[in-house]
Amino acid sequence: MRQGSSCAIITPMTNSGALDIPSLRKLLQFHVASGTDNLCILGTTGEASVMSMDERAQVLQVAVEEVKGKIPILAGTGTINPVHVKEMTLQAIDIGCDASLVVTPYYVKPPQRGLIKHFISMADLGLPVVMYNIPGRAKVDLTPESTAICAEHENIVGLKDATGDLDRVEKIRCLVGDKSHLLLYSGDDGTSPEFVMRGGDGCISVTANVAPQEMHDLMMASLDRNAELVKKINEPLLKLHKNLFLESNPIPVKWAAWRMGLISTSFCRPPLAELDSKFFNDVEAALEGAGLLGFGDANNVKAPVLASRIESSTSGSDAMTP
Repeated sequence: MRQGSSCAIITPMTNSGALDIPSLRKLLQFHVASGTDNLCILGTTGEASVMSMDERAQVLQVAVEEVKGKIPILAGTGTINPVHVKEMTLQAIDIGCDASLVVTPYYVKPPQRGLIKHFISMADLGLPVVMYNIPGRAKVDLTPESTAICAEHENIVGLKDATGDLDRVEKIRCLVGDKSHLLLYSGDDGTSPEFVMRGGDGCISVTANVAPQEMHDLMMASLDRNAELVKKINEPLLKLHKNLFLESNPIPVKWAAWRMGLISTSFCRPPLAELDSKFFNDVEAALEGAGLLGFGDANNVKAPVLASRIESSTSGSDAMTP
C-alpha cells in the first residue's frame, strides 16, 4: 500500500443489475492513467454487501488482470461474522489482491478486546490488513489505544479513519511511534487534506471516482505540506466533496460517473436506488465547478479526454472495448 489517493471504486452495473465488466475494465484503466495510488475494490462504495461470492470473484479477478503490479489492490472483506470475513479474505488472497480492508464489525458493538482479536485474527491469515473505523455507521469505535495494539502486528499496515476527529492523527502517531509501518488514511474527502497535513498518509476517497488525477495531486500537495497548492487544487473540488453525499453513497457518485461517460448506467442495487432527480442539478453543478464536464451542450462531456488517458495507458489494448 502507498501513500496518496486510494479510490473507493464503484462497481458498474447494467440496468438489469448485472455486473458490467466492460465498464469496470474501462474504469480501472482510467485510474491507471490518472495516477490513482491505491484502489479499494468491493467496499461500501462498491456495493459489496449485495454481491455473491461468485460476483466478488469476478470483480477481483478483473481488477487483478487490469491493475496488478500497477496499483495496489485493497479488497474490502469486512462484515459482522468473522467466519465470513475469513472466507472473503482467503478468496482475495487466492485471486492475488495486495491487502484487505476490514471494517469494525457493525451493529453488534464488540468490546475493544473483541475488536483487537478480530483484526489480529484476520492479519494472521497472511494478507496485509487496513483496519476501517467508522463509528457513525458501525456504532463501535476502535480507540487509538486499541489501534496501537493492533499495529504491533506486522500484517496490520493501515487504518482508514472515518471518525471525523482530526486530533486522532497525532494521538495515534504518538501511540504507535515514528517507526511504525502503519499508514493512516482519511475516510472523509472534505477533511482529507488537513488530515494528511497533520500527519496522515492519504485518503480512501469517493471523489476520486470522478476526479482521480485531482485527488492524487491533492494528496501529494498535502504530503508536501504545501498549503497554498492544497488550497488551489481543493477549492474546485469542495462542492463535489459535499454533493456526492446528497444521498447515500454510492448513489450520487454513480450518477456523476454516468454523467461523465465513465459508466453506462447509474444503477444501484436494492435497497439503494438511482439518484433522485431533484439532485441532478446539484451534482452536475459540482462536476462543472471541478472542470469535469465539457462546455456548451449539456451532453458535451469530457469523455474524449478520459478516453485519451485510457488509450495512452493501454497502448491500444483490446480490453478497451466496451
